[in-house]
Amino acid sequence: MTDGTVLFAVRENSGDGGTGAEQLRRIHNELEAAGYEVRWASTSDDARAVLRTEAGLAAAVVDWGLPGTDGEGGKADGKTDAKEGGKEDGTEGGDPGGAGVLRQVGRRFRNLPVFLITAGEDLDHLPLWVAETVVGYIWPLEDTAPFIAGRIARAARGYQEDLLPPFFKALRQFDDTHEYSWHTPAHSGGVAFLKSPVGRAFYDHFGERLLRSDLSISVEELGSLFEHTGPVGAAERNAARIFGADRTYFVLHGDSTCDRMVGHFSVTRDEIALVDRNCHKSVLHGLVLSGARPVYLVPTRNGYGLAGPLPPAEVQAQSVASRIARNPLTQGAVSPDAQYAVLTNSTYDGLCYDALQVARALAPSTPRLHFDEAWFAYARFHPLYAGRYGMAVGPDTFPGAERPTVFSTQSTHKLLAALSQSAMVHVKPAPRAPVEHERFNEAFMMHGTTSPLYPMIASLDVAAAMMDGPQGRWLIDEAVAEAVRFRQTVVRIGRRIAAAGDRPGWFFGVWQPEAVTDPATGEQVSFADAPAELLRTEPSCWQLEPGADWHGFPGLTEGYCLLDPVKVTLTCPGIDASGRMSDWGIPARVLTAYLATRNIVVEKTDSYTTLILFSMGITKGKWGTLMDALMDFKTLYDEDAPLERVLPELVEAHPQRYTGGTLRGLCQEMHDHLRETDLVELLDTAFQDLPEPVTPPQHCYQRLIRGGTERVRLAEAAGRVAAAMVTVTPPGIPVLMPGENTGTQDGPLLCYLKALESFDRRFPGFHSEAHGVTLDPDSGDYLIECVRRIPAQQAGQTAASSVQVNDV
Repeated sequence: MTDGTVLFAVRENSGDGGTGAEQLRRIHNELEAAGYEVRWASTSDDARAVLRTEAGLAAAVVDWGLPGTDGEGGKADGKTDAKEGGKEDGTEGGDPGGAGVLRQVGRRFRNLPVFLITAGEDLDHLPLWVAETVVGYIWPLEDTAPFIAGRIARAARGYQEDLLPPFFKALRQFDDTHEYSWHTPAHSGGVAFLKSPVGRAFYDHFGERLLRSDLSISVEELGSLFEHTGPVGAAERNAARIFGADRTYFVLHGDSTCDRMVGHFSVTRDEIALVDRNCHKSVLHGLVLSGARPVYLVPTRNGYGLAGPLPPAEVQAQSVASRIARNPLTQGAVSPDAQYAVLTNSTYDGLCYDALQVARALAPSTPRLHFDEAWFAYARFHPLYAGRYGMAVGPDTFPGAERPTVFSTQSTHKLLAALSQSAMVHVKPAPRAPVEHERFNEAFMMHGTTSPLYPMIASLDVAAAMMDGPQGRWLIDEAVAEAVRFRQTVVRIGRRIAAAGDRPGWFFGVWQPEAVTDPATGEQVSFADAPAELLRTEPSCWQLEPGADWHGFPGLTEGYCLLDPVKVTLTCPGIDASGRMSDWGIPARVLTAYLATRNIVVEKTDSYTTLILFSMGITKGKWGTLMDALMDFKTLYDEDAPLERVLPELVEAHPQRYTGGTLRGLCQEMHDHLRETDLVELLDTAFQDLPEPVTPPQHCYQRLIRGGTERVRLAEAAGRVAAAMVTVTPPGIPVLMPGENTGTQDGPLLCYLKALESFDRRFPGFHSEAHGVTLDPDSGDYLIECVRRIPAQQAGQTAASSVQVNDV
């Protein structure tokens, strides 16, 4: 194992010909003897390739006269006509190749020590920005090889020491002391596992270093997660700086716990909470804990069944006041004013708000605003998302007394590099709703653990540090670039197949605009032909234009909502964004079942769409494998291949249902069923026409745990009060909340649930994700938890709410 890698971006004859080249080889040997690996690159192209792929660089030696992309070096005297800036690829007309390498170092790394080899004794020929980029200069023949190598090694060690963020550095230092463990956990650094055969297998799999890092909260040197002291507190403060927050809290139970924590702090029993109906169920669990009275804000939906943003009109003060006045639950509230509002940003399908616009609209209605950014922790680190995340709302962008306190909850592990369940709460308080740390910390401790896993804290510390400075932009930019390439490839494949004319047409698409406009020229160009540079850097290419057919969401205003390019929704034939269904179709559940046989697991599947996430871990090889699978599925569909070949495990599990069937036959049968039952339209209606609220969620929970509920079949569920939430689509968006009336048998809610029930019976193996629904093992009937009816003579004796649940 080496101490790090040093890049030598040097011409073969650098350093005054053969003598200088020999000296550079001696420097190379000295560095290897000191424990460093040396990577040589003799052209700027090679050097930039190393910079793209080698994150473990500790230092770089760059030759100013390195050959550039055209194979030519700088001018003979080493001078250049380069401007002070640079193209995106790090080159300029007339630049020596070394200039492009230096620029890429600046974009890729924060404070990487760079030594410049230059011709001549004076430095007057160098652009001014070079002095700000390098830490020193090397004239190979003027000092000994050991001395020059020592300078490079010293700079590399300093860089590596400064690279580590506070908690991770302290954890490594503690691990290096090799102290005995006299505290919990009982495995004592993994030793206990070595005393059992199965324990030894566990130890060998995960390794000693991880187990030695699993320490007790008693380790004072590492600080306290609850008291936010020592290296833990320093790591949280560092993260707050990086993410633009006034205060940041590390949470070890995922964004779900963050949501419950913020809700529990922000709103109390019988106070009003404004809640985006597209929020995750954890937000609604927070309502159960706090005893708040929810008033739901209804997002748009399109023909695919995708949830859109809250319409601009929905968040205006007059509209909010009207919803509060019409909601029966607010009659028992302690105040007519909402104390808290929460919305999802970005949505699961990648729709993100203009956060400042939303904050200004909601400010008259609430003093506290919570952006659930579970899938959006990277937004601050790329210009595409400027102003579209919660921490962008502050005194500099929203001055004045009306600014609300803003919370952002982020599932750091989802789309940044942290261990599962690692999350953060970011806070930017305002005077009208101050957040005193000691009081918020009570909520933090109530939902936290006194036995934190230290590697998780370290992963949050490192995830934040990875986004600090230019490297954060680099990492997110790479994910955006790969997503753009994939999106364009899907469309271009369709063109190529049509041009070839030797096979049936391509039927997959991507949910995105068909054309974009270059704001610099005003020229409109098809999405597939747009320069990748434009799509990668210009937010207007991704904004949802009001009334545009491709997105299908009504009521939007200019710039209000943007589609996140890294959340890619593949579309299957059968329906469009307006909800028009065609005679034939390929339901997405069949596609994702096939992809699973290829070990490709997508994030979410709806009736005719499937979601793919382009995180920082994406590679061309990874999405190329997906493209290959899509091509293979098309071939199998065109051939009408037997299901035994396409989905063998499905046929094996349900032989009577699927034996002898074909892929095209199954797709058409499922499409016909979805069309006949109007499942997509029923979903839209159920989420738009909300059930009537009867009692606050907390009251139903009290009945649930005290035996005051019963499971009811859908055929008998009309007019009942739900005792538990029902969520029917990932990632846990409720269609029915505790305390809501199920409505009539022909109402939107029960019609939708019955359509799902019918689908599950008709197509075993493609079961809907319906949480809060229990299946009768004999009939396959859906059972939902409802409040048990109270005999009339007992109704007056029942403890309760201001709203009676007896006579619904």
